[in-house]
Amino acid sequence: MGLLFPGAVIRRERLRRSWSQEGLCRGICVVSYLSKIEQGKTEASPEVLRLLFERLGVPWYDDRATLDAAEALAERCYEAVLACDEPACAALRAEFAGFEARMAASPHAPDAALLHGLLSRPQAPADPVFEPFFDRRRLALQRMLQDRGEEAMRLYPCALFALTTGIRAYGQGENYAAALGQLSDACDMAAREGYVRILMLARLYMGSCYCNQADIESMNAQYRVAERIAGALGDAEVLHTIRYNTASACLETGRFDEAYRFFSAVEEPTVMELHKLAVCCEKLGRTAEALAALDRAEGKESVYPDTALAHAMCALVRYRLSHPDYLGHPAYGDALLQVFGECRRTLPIGYAAFHLPWVLEWHTASRQYRAAYELLRDFPIKLPLK
Repeated sequence: MGLLFPGAVIRRERLRRSWSQEGLCRGICVVSYLSKIEQGKTEASPEVLRLLFERLGVPWYDDRATLDAAEALAERCYEAVLACDEPACAALRAEFAGFEARMAASPHAPDAALLHGLLSRPQAPADPVFEPFFDRRRLALQRMLQDRGEEAMRLYPCALFALTTGIRAYGQGENYAAALGQLSDACDMAAREGYVRILMLARLYMGSCYCNQADIESMNAQYRVAERIAGALGDAEVLHTIRYNTASACLETGRFDEAYRFFSAVEEPTVMELHKLAVCCEKLGRTAEALAALDRAEGKESVYPDTALAHAMCALVRYRLSHPDYLGHPAYGDALLQVFGECRRTLPIGYAAFHLPWVLEWHTASRQYRAAYELLRDFPIKLPLK
């Protein structure tokens, strides 16, 4: 990457120590020279670099073996990220972790910082100090990590950024036409670029867009394509997601028996799968089985949504089952509106949409007709009411 990059590392390490430029370079070089080095405006002499890094107490590797290994590893990592290939990323994490410290103390320090964020779970942006040293592709990846997907797309148009902007629009639920357009672009770009996993994920999220609009025929058309690709790739997680979403769509459109067949057959159900099973049983009059499902959910951890919110959703079902006159209980309404608000604030809109019919039911029962009307009018997506 050239000898301008040591300046970014020097600046980062100096600021970590809260040192002034004058304090760092005293006896080594003048402040103006250090400033130019840190800004990447000049190449420092090898002797000055050695002395600066020595004073900071950090190593610096610029030998050919390190540079070649760092460049090759970085390119493999970028390729896996741009392909949205999580299995490849998972395989590379250990290799990167073992080499990261050396890469971070080399002219490939900007790559080390960016890849650390890209390969972490959850992902995180690189230190902005490195941004002046990123090329367009690297800067676009940084913008993606900063949740600035449209800017990333302008900087470096590719399937990954079309996919991420489409997924973001899907999660917001305010403009499914825009989300479908971006996801369709992702499909086209993925086909040209040869990124089959992005093609699969784009079709998956297109199906979910249609699911949230209760367009079951279009949902199934997209899911069939995603399912074929997932089957060919052996991606059990995507296959399960498709079947979960399809069953959820059945539940939300009143096909309770079909939804029940899926959720009752899951061998190791999550909290949310048990919640959906309980709702199926509630709708089918299987009260004892619904309560048993909720009992199984007790004590289970949930990753998404978080455990507290997942169990709050289960508690709503239990309240309805335990209190046939729940619509006369203010405590139920308070809990319902709290869950609904938290879903809208923190989760993709589909979670709030699932609870919307019960919220409308509550507003109507408590004669809050205006609140019900305004919510129904302004809610981003429309679903058949249960």
